[in-house]
Amino acid sequence: MSGATTRRRGMNANRVRRLLGRAGLYLSVLVLISPAILFFLWMISLSLKNEADNTAFPPVFIPNPPTIANFVDVFAKNDFLSYTINSVIVSFTATGLALLFGVPAGYGIAKAKATKAAVLILVARITPGLSYLIPLFLLFQWLGLIGTLTPLVITHLVITVPIVVWIMIGFFEGLPAELEEAALVDGATIWQAFRHVAMPLARPGIMVAMILSFIFSWNNFIFGVVLAGRSTRTLPVAVYNVLTFEQISWGPLAAAALVVTAPVLLLTLLMQKEIVAGLTAGGVKGG
Repeated sequence: MSGATTRRRGMNANRVRRLLGRAGLYLSVLVLISPAILFFLWMISLSLKNEADNTAFPPVFIPNPPTIANFVDVFAKNDFLSYTINSVIVSFTATGLALLFGVPAGYGIAKAKATKAAVLILVARITPGLSYLIPLFLLFQWLGLIGTLTPLVITHLVITVPIVVWIMIGFFEGLPAELEEAALVDGATIWQAFRHVAMPLARPGIMVAMILSFIFSWNNFIFGVVLAGRSTRTLPVAVYNVLTFEQISWGPLAAAALVVTAPVLLLTLLMQKEIVAGLTAGGVKGG
């Protein structure tokens, strides 16, 4: 009887420890993300209030009543619909081209074990965009492309291609070589082995690379502010143009920032299972 009681007490103690550990984990996560949540909620509050409430002291957090006038002003006075279309074109094109070139490049580097090439890709990724800006600006100016969407797409490849290549190197290195060798023995070419064996297995990595490339391209500011024209601005540049020298209108500025953030946030929420699965698969294979 005493043995059963001891086991029961041990099980209860383990259950309590697990619950305390889980509660501690959730509390730690909450503490880490609470500043970001607070800033995001405050941005929503600013976008739904009039300017009198936004500048009131003490601050008014809950809009009373809420208004969508700031969002209407953003689209009516700043041509945000056109800028949204520009961002969609640039980000989707840059992401698609990055996958087209980056996935095969990552496969080739992984199979050739070209460590130096992988390091070069990493260096290209961590190099600030300003390092490329001046020579690219002079090149596009000479070609007469300044003010069009073409230089934006090309310059965004500087961001997206290294992301795709670096992620895919890790995934392709972790794939079982026996599967591709079996395909080659059966008469498949290296391209067929890549297309029909490696790519389906690396789908989680391709999804992660696609999502991260799109996010970095969508949020890029520096290339757009220098290379874009009045009609080819992207959304981050358009938010910057909401600022004026006379005053800062916090309501329209917060509304514009939410318009830029919403697609990326929605994409992340919709694809969170793919992101987690891809990162987990990469971590397990890399181990």
